Amino acid sequence: MGSRSKRSERCEACLMHTAHCLCSELPRLDLSTRVVVIMHHREWLKPTSTARLFGLTTQNSEIRIRGDKDISFTTDGIVTTERRALYLFPCEGARVLGPELLAEDPRPITLVVPDGSWRQASKMAVREEALTPLEKVALPDMGPTRYRLRSEPKAGGLSTFEAIARALRLIEGEDVYQALDELFTKMVERTLATRGTLG
Repeated sequence: MGSRSKRSERCEACLMHTAHCLCSELPRLDLSTRVVVIMHHREWLKPTSTARLFGLTTQNSEIRIRGDKDISFTTDGIVTTERRALYLFPCEGARVLGPELLAEDPRPITLVVPDGSWRQASKMAVREEALTPLEKVALPDMGPTRYRLRSEPKAGGLSTFEAIARALRLIEGEDVYQALDELFTKMVERTLATRGTLG
């Protein structure tokens, strides 16, 4: 096996260490909400990137890589007449996602979520003209992050997985949220265990 130990091997899908692979425990969610993650290219291979894990839970989601010179990025198909497109990021002018806002438009939702560092994510809607006019929404206070694998530079900041799960709690309901929250908890605890820092 060369210099690589079994401990260092990772699942190509969930990016967990193979001994702690989550793929057989993924919930299979049937969502009316379409989730489109706009991922900064530097996030794709990071084992602490959570958007990829969410993408394994439902067929009604996709990840579009932005910023890689070898991968063409497009916003085609994000905005359609059949769906209401909401851009999830706590930027200036964002409205709080909640029952009142959701009741304004009966169409199913396309939830667009930037993924990257805070600095990278904050610039995506500005640099991509097709994203600029999207309706901006932010989450209400639903408690602090439980993501202990990276330091969070912003107060109230969440991992991408947490942000999506909390948004879907409001849009899709409690059952969807609980399934995602259980998976998220397993991912965090198993990763901390491999680092010897659980507790």
